[in-house]
Amino acid sequence: MLVLTIAAAVFIGLALGVLGGGGSILTVPILVYLAGVDAKQAIAMSLFVVGVTSAFGAISHARAGRVRWRTGLIFGAAGMAGAYGGGRLAEFIPGVWLLVGFGLMMIATAVAMIRGRRARDGAEAPKVHGEMPIGKVIFEGVVVGLVTGLVGAGGGFLVVPALALLGGLPMGVAVGTSLVVIAMKSFAGLAGYLASVEINWPLALAVTGAAVVGGVIGGRLAGRIPEGVLRKGFGWFVIVMGGFLLIQQLPSQVWSALADHPIAWIIPVAVAAAAALAFVGYRRHRGQQRKTDEIDRVDVSS
Repeated sequence: MLVLTIAAAVFIGLALGVLGGGGSILTVPILVYLAGVDAKQAIAMSLFVVGVTSAFGAISHARAGRVRWRTGLIFGAAGMAGAYGGGRLAEFIPGVWLLVGFGLMMIATAVAMIRGRRARDGAEAPKVHGEMPIGKVIFEGVVVGLVTGLVGAGGGFLVVPALALLGGLPMGVAVGTSLVVIAMKSFAGLAGYLASVEINWPLALAVTGAAVVGGVIGGRLAGRIPEGVLRKGFGWFVIVMGGFLLIQQLPSQVWSALADHPIAWIIPVAVAAAAALAFVGYRRHRGQQRKTDEIDRVDVSS
């Protein structure tokens, strides 16, 4: 299991290096279900792993000119305050509740990642960096930082859209700048956790080393993989992982009831699968119809 944990940690770094987020979404389940680490300890360790990996990844992106330090430091400073408070608040919340909250956040951020990028494809050009509303950036930094410290999520899938929309940064630059923000907030959240949680440092250092290697590779791959394909594929993967994490938190009585009455879950699952297929077919049909309409408009205008 240790070998599997180290191998899986490479993908943590890849996610951070390529997407500028997703590290904690992978780290917490890996530490809990592969390494057998307690929920709160896993969240604290994830903050360390993601913080160090993000710092190394930011260096790689900075060398390529994909980091806006002013924006990152402002957002990161606000996020650090929220992350420290979230880490201290987590002391009073049961680990199961934190995992449930983490699973819900995984699904919410994945949906936002899949739908949000599609919505921005036809949007107007973002504002220039000089017009960034500092007050709004500080507010969102505190909110994202609170989530970081509370559930161990670095917030990259929240930070990247915020930097792109509020700061007017290109997606590549938003990814690199996001790593600066994530590193700052992760270390602040870790400081809050260290007041009440002990960390298995040998395991944390081993996972961090593997993640850093993945982060370096991811930084070099950034921009070479089609962004739309990568985002949508990773988004659906995160949704599946979030659903699995939530299912694992169901009480044993629920599992017994489902085993005794399989019809109680077979029918809802079949209905949900049919609805999902119908929705995908509908969206694909709408997309093809829009392309046809655009072609017709071009032909008429010409």
